[in-house]
Amino acid sequence: MRTLLLASIAALSLSGCGYNDFQRLDEGVKAAWSEVLNNYQRRADLIPNLVATVQGAADFEKSTLVEITNARASVSAIKATPELINDPDAFAKFQAAQSQMSGALSRLLAVAENYPQLTATKEFGELRAELAGAENRITVARGRYIKAVEGYNILTREFPSNLTAMLFGYKTKANFTVENEKAIAVPPKVDFSKPAAK
Repeated sequence: MRTLLLASIAALSLSGCGYNDFQRLDEGVKAAWSEVLNNYQRRADLIPNLVATVQGAADFEKSTLVEITNARASVSAIKATPELINDPDAFAKFQAAQSQMSGALSRLLAVAENYPQLTATKEFGELRAELAGAENRITVARGRYIKAVEGYNILTREFPSNLTAMLFGYKTKANFTVENEKAIAVPPKVDFSKPAAK
C-alpha cells in the first residue's frame, strides 16, 4: 500500500513538472525541422536542372551560374542533422548558407529576364513555377518550425517547467531570424513624380 502511495505521488509530481510536455514539444520541433529540411532539399534539387536550362542560352552571364553553383555547394556542405537545431552557431551557418542560396536564385532569375528567348521556353517556365512553389513551401515550413520552437522555448523558460529544463538539461532552441533587421526597418522610398515604365 505504501509503495502504491509513493508511486502515485511520484507520478503526480512528474506530470506537473512538464517532463512529458518537453518530450511532446521536442518531437514537434524535430518534425517541423524535418519539414523545413525536406523543402530546402526540394529547392536544391531543382538547381541542376535550372542551371542546365539557363546554360543553353547563348552568352548567359557565367558569373551568375558560378554564384548559384557555389551557393548550392555551400548548402550541401552543411550536415543538417536534428542536432543542428540545438547548436546556435551551426544553425546560424545553416541559415546564412540558405540565405546565400536564396540571393543567388533571385539574381539568376533577374538576369534571366534579360534573355527573352530563354524566359519564353517551356522548360524555364516550368522550372520557375516549381521554384516558386518550393519557396512557398519553405516559407510555410519555416513558419511551422517557428511556432513549434516558440512553444518549446516558452516551456523551457516558464516556471515551474524551467526547473525541469534545468534538471534534465533542456535548453532553448535556435529559431529563424531576419538576416538584416535594420534594412527592413527602413521604409521603402516611393517616388510618384516619375512616370511608370511601359
